[in-house]
Amino acid sequence: MPPEDEPSAGLAELAAGVRRGEKLAVARALNLVEDRRAVARERVAELLDHLREESPRGHRVGLTGPPGVGKSTLAAALARTLRERERTVGVVAVDPSSVRSGGALLGDRARMGFDPRDAGVFVRSLATGGEAGGLSWATHAAVLVLAAAYELVLVETTGVGQTETDVRHVADTVALVVQPGSGDVLQFLKAGVMEIPDVLVVNKADHAELAQRAVSDLRGALRTAASAGAGQDLPIVPTSATGGTGLGELVDALDAHRAALAPDLGARRREGEVAWALQLFARQHGEHGVTTLGGRRALEATIAAALDEAAPPLVASRLGDRYLDALRADGTATRGTPAARDDAPELARTRTS
Repeated sequence: MPPEDEPSAGLAELAAGVRRGEKLAVARALNLVEDRRAVARERVAELLDHLREESPRGHRVGLTGPPGVGKSTLAAALARTLRERERTVGVVAVDPSSVRSGGALLGDRARMGFDPRDAGVFVRSLATGGEAGGLSWATHAAVLVLAAAYELVLVETTGVGQTETDVRHVADTVALVVQPGSGDVLQFLKAGVMEIPDVLVVNKADHAELAQRAVSDLRGALRTAASAGAGQDLPIVPTSATGGTGLGELVDALDAHRAALAPDLGARRREGEVAWALQLFARQHGEHGVTTLGGRRALEATIAAALDEAAPPLVASRLGDRYLDALRADGTATRGTPAARDDAPELARTRTS
């Protein structure tokens, strides 16, 4: 039986299988959260609610950087290093979709080449489906599924730039990957990307002289950003994914950031969930929907309150119902409705009345 057709008890058992780290259950859950059909929305929300019953244990790490810097190779090498330390790993690799056909190669799982018999690692490729932000529309939900099953979740984005910063909303720790001799640092400063990462990685560091120069350039970029009040002191880790150097140091840097983040982790994750729910709503109903329900700040407050009881997809769906009600009520829906922030109890209902 497909996951979207399972009764509630079946979804509860599916969630329990995910938390036990059962690969079949994880695969079925990911199939469900990738389903874009309207008929699956309530099931997706219910599954995520079941997973929310037990706080996800996974440290969520985003790997971002321009195409060609070796993110996929680094993700595979990093996952192997984590497995050597007897930690379980889930990987979400986001591939760009073709503008013409809408398809995607989804080849990261094959390139990474993990032993399929290893129960401690799971790789899933997702297509962007034309989404901006460097992530697939299902990435947030996929990360929640994997975080319930594995100790660390790696999220590899398609690239980085002015519009490709959504990884900040899904990851606890963001690692920006650059390569020597690419001239990326100046471009990052122009795009404001230096405000995104928590750890900087100079990959392909086997090119020693160029790697040292890249590290120096990054330190200079950090000083420049700090002088403008837009940056902070970040660890810079040279790695060679193919040579296997620097990977242990990178794991240590990621762990150190996660430990330092602990007091603020809940707030950071909630901020990401609010952004996700708002994105789901705005994608379907546009800026007019946002304005009709009181504007972004009012919606963010409403969503934040509703998330205490319901997962972001269901909250977004309930907001959609409120928007359609507003359209039916006045026919134009040009008025803002600040009272939308009082709708949180209704939005938080996890079952259709």
